[in-house]
Amino acid sequence: MKETVLEQEILLLKGLARNDKKSTEEIYKQHYNLIQALVVNNNGTADDARDIFQEAMVVLFEKARSGTFELNCQIKTYLYSVAKRLWLKKLQQQSRFTEEWNDAGSLVRVDDDLEAHEQKDQDYNLMHHSIQHLGEPCKSLLEAFYFKKKSMQEIAEAFGYTNSENAKTQKYKCLMRLKKIFFSQYKK
Repeated sequence: MKETVLEQEILLLKGLARNDKKSTEEIYKQHYNLIQALVVNNNGTADDARDIFQEAMVVLFEKARSGTFELNCQIKTYLYSVAKRLWLKKLQQQSRFTEEWNDAGSLVRVDDDLEAHEQKDQDYNLMHHSIQHLGEPCKSLLEAFYFKKKSMQEIAEAFGYTNSENAKTQKYKCLMRLKKIFFSQYKK
């Protein structure tokens, strides 16, 4: 049975996250020419294209390794969006940006907005930061319930609560404390 394009893309991402050489080479083979055309057609050189593609691959690699990354478009679309932003930023830094922009990517259908991904990443980072500043036993209790998927009874026994209802009440208090920390930082 043939794999769907989405399944192939997911397998490539998983391979990339494992640092699998074949997956990395396949992504390179499939998408490098598109990024090279973007850069070379917009005041860049072949060396610039290699650098930009490498930077875009690093971004994709880090996202794939994070474990929280959900690809809502094709790898080609994601790499193109990242490369385009990186190249525009580099052109602006070098004062080489011109209003005339040759965008071969207009043929590439963008299924998701990169800015929305960036906002989600910022929110996840803020939540991670909030959890780190939560303090004990709340941090451990929430990690046991949400990340380790322990039952309330198991949590009650591990944390010394008299029963699962007391553990549940403590979990609620910890969530309210986490919410307070998160939103105090979110407003900033």
